[in-house]
This record gives sequence, C-alpha cells and structure tokens, in this order.
Amino acid sequence: MDAYDKGSTARPVPGEPEPAAAVPDSLRPEGHETSDGHDTPDNHGSPVGQKHSGRIPQQHGDQQPYDGRQYDDTALAGPPLPPPAGISALSLPYQIAAALALAVVAVAACVHVGMVFLHVAPSNTVTKQHGQAIDEWIYPEFEQNWKLFAPNPLQQNIAVQVRADVRSADGDIRTTRWYDLSALDGAAIDGNLLPSHTQQNELRRAWDFFVATHDNANRPNGLRGALSEKYLRRIVVLRLDREQAGGRGAVVQQVQVRSRTTNVPPPKWSQEQVSDKPIVRVLPWWPVSEADRAAGTRPGESTGTEASAR
Repeated sequence: MDAYDKGSTARPVPGEPEPAAAVPDSLRPEGHETSDGHDTPDNHGSPVGQKHSGRIPQQHGDQQPYDGRQYDDTALAGPPLPPPAGISALSLPYQIAAALALAVVAVAACVHVGMVFLHVAPSNTVTKQHGQAIDEWIYPEFEQNWKLFAPNPLQQNIAVQVRADVRSADGDIRTTRWYDLSALDGAAIDGNLLPSHTQQNELRRAWDFFVATHDNANRPNGLRGALSEKYLRRIVVLRLDREQAGGRGAVVQQVQVRSRTTNVPPPKWSQEQVSDKPIVRVLPWWPVSEADRAAGTRPGESTGTEASAR
C-alpha cells in the first residue's frame, strides 16, 4: 500500500515523506477552504477573490484581532511643547519696545567701539576732521594709554593729596590737614576681592589727565587743560565731602592738590640705581564754585551752604 488511509494503522514506507495530516474542520480558520478543489488562502490568510473580514491576520501568537476603533494620531505626537520664553513670551507691544531698546544699545556699543578705535588709531582723515568730537567722547572717562605695555612701564608710586580752606558752621575760616586720597583708595582696595572701578582708577586717571594737559609750571598746554582741572577739582571736593573735612556743615571754599612721587626700588639682583627721595608737586589754590560743590556732594545730602543756612 503506497499510502495509509484515514484511520489506518499502516505505517509509511521508510524513506518516503510522511503525508500531511488532515486538519479537522473545527480547527480551520473562518473563510478557509480545504485543498480539495476549493479556494486557497492568499498571503494574508483570506480566500482569493473574497474581502477581508475586518480582522488583522494572526500571523504571530501575541497579536490581537483589530477591534475596528479609530485611534487619535495626536497621541503619537510626543509631549507638549514648552511655553515660549524670553522676548517671544511678551506681548507684541513689549516685543517692539524690547527690540527698539536692543537696537539702541547695539548702536551705542558700535559708536563707542568706533570712537575708541579712532582715538587709538594713527592720525588719519577722519581723526583730522572730527578729532574734537572724538576727544569729547573719550575724555576723561574712556582715555586710553599704553603705559602698561610700554618698553619702560611706569615704575613710580604717586600719591595724590589734598587740603582745603573751609568755612565752619560758626563762620570761621580754617585750613584742613592734608588728606592722602591715594592711601584711602589703597585701604579700600586692600583685601577687597571685588574692588570698584572708581576706587582703582578714578583718582589715578584724573591725575594722569591733568599731568598730560599741563606743563611743569602747572599751566595748561592745550584745549583740554581747563577740562582736566575741573575734573580733578570736583573729584577732590567729593572726597573731602566723604571725609567731612572741617566738620559737619563746613563749606569748602578752595582746595589745593599736591602729588608725592617716589620711585619703586629695583629688585635685589638688579644693579640699577634710583633715587629714593620723593618728588613733591604742589598745585595752586583752586576756588570752589557752587557747581563744584553740587557735583561733589553725594546724592541725598545737602551742601555745606544749605546746612549753614539752616
């Protein structure tokens, strides 16, 4: 017998393939016909020429039949975007105002950088035609110099000192002692991790500005001489006000400034010889005007004239 019938106990001939076992009708999937002349299933498990039954074929044991529900595609879009920050979070009028403010700051920064560049650049057509406007922008707050990088950098200690004639509250005129303003700035900087720009440079730059615009007889040698004198005078009046020179309520009538310059001693291994004798430069007395007093008084405090009038 070449094959065994259904229910036969005959065994297959050795070496021949074993015929496929018949699948009971109860185990056949719906819509699937047998191979005895009926339609055969296609690649998706549905009979050829028939519509799908609406279920996803169970090609893997862990898949479930499609239940026909529609799923929201937005659930696959990920987490919601964060809210806008910065300027974009503002309303339109505030965005316009912020943009205008940034534009003004950018223009001012470009103008300042251009002025500084023209100030330190060699003489050219622009500086010859607009030199006065450049100087008015730079001096005295933004003056540039090359002393730190010069072949012979500054090797001196310069102390700026001031005294004043003051009128006390009872009407007496007297002269104060000398106040070492440079020593006061040094004491404020010593041990301070974040010293202010004013403590470090205001007085020093004012004195350098004055020396550069005056000769050895303290006469101005250019158009900026009067400006440097006014700048230095108002700084010392401000410092005298801080120190309450002459007592509370005293009015500064005139001031006198002097400098005391000493050479920095050379290192021990150097054979350079320098003088250790200090050089003192005394300026003439400068009368103090009401404008100087107003500029040299801290905000929120009255001038000596107002205090004496009370």
